[in-house]
Amino acid sequence: VQLQASGGGLVRAGGSLRLSCAASGRTFSNYVVGWFRQAPGKEREFVAVIRRSGATYYADSEKGRLTISRDNAKSTVYLQMNSLKPEDTAVYYCAADQSIILSSITRAQYYYYWGQGTQVTVSS
Repeated sequence: VQLQASGGGLVRAGGSLRLSCAASGRTFSNYVVGWFRQAPGKEREFVAVIRRSGATYYADSEKGRLTISRDNAKSTVYLQMNSLKPEDTAVYYCAADQSIILSSITRAQYYYYWGQGTQVTVSS
């Protein structure tokens, strides 16, 4: 499956962005899709994930500000980000995997397919 992340940009603190992860090539509904981010000089970290069933999980630091959703008909996963903070500045990546198990869905190394990333910059 090929993934294309988009929707990043420059936004002021307190603003909102909606990221999109569009997939092509395989039956998208069969995939777990996660969002990760990487800030300069930092490791890639988990943000949110949505399972095939639609169940969602979020990083503890992001709960209440993010909503991940999927539209299988459009083969797209969305990440709505509200109340953005300067520390949210990072490159955001979407990732997908068909075989990942529940205990691994927050771990980047267990995802096989990755998008190219989209830059999110939050100014203070």
